[in-house]
Amino acid sequence: MFAPGFPEKKNRKEHTVTTLENLTEHLVLERSAQDLLFREARTANAFTDEPVTDEQVQAIYDLVKWAPTSFNQQPLRVKLIRSEGARARLVEHMWDNNKQKTASAPLVAVLAADDDFHENLPTQFPFFPEAKDAFFGDPTVRAESATLNTALQVAYFILGVRAAGLAAGPMSGFDAEKVAAEFFPGGKHRALVVVNIGRPGENAWWGRLPRLEYDEVFSTE
Repeated sequence: MFAPGFPEKKNRKEHTVTTLENLTEHLVLERSAQDLLFREARTANAFTDEPVTDEQVQAIYDLVKWAPTSFNQQPLRVKLIRSEGARARLVEHMWDNNKQKTASAPLVAVLAADDDFHENLPTQFPFFPEAKDAFFGDPTVRAESATLNTALQVAYFILGVRAAGLAAGPMSGFDAEKVAAEFFPGGKHRALVVVNIGRPGENAWWGRLPRLEYDEVFSTE
């Protein structure tokens, strides 16, 4: 006999022990792909000297460009740092603990937000080309939207790097204004993230850090 206020046992939801195995059965993506993109992927701090080709980067972008953004905005702009001179200029503006990683990575990408992304909306959002001025005529609103959607595209880019079998080392520890001025002159682009890219080298990873559990993040009303 249950205490007053509790439903009969037959109507109560049975508690199920949650394990990785019974969670992954609800996902369509193969377990190996899940691990490649998420569970086993880490931020890399050291790389081998194996080059990252332009073809690999093109393949990454051709995959991640299809991921969703608000109004199909495409504010992400990427500068690939390959020459010794460009790398030296970038390293100068990295914080001390990021200098060596950036100096030695096979490829470095500077990911920036283009605050004039709205100029492309008539072709990128042809259902409502007037959105360019109706929603994004205000520079403050436009900058906020560019930041949000570039951040989404940065996350997609990191997943794309992992999908190519490479490791990514994203960093925000740098002088963003100086990096933007150095590699995106004109004042319309804001450097958000610098990403080191390559094959992970020796001692590339720190220990896996914990994540919040489902019940700490999700609630239902």
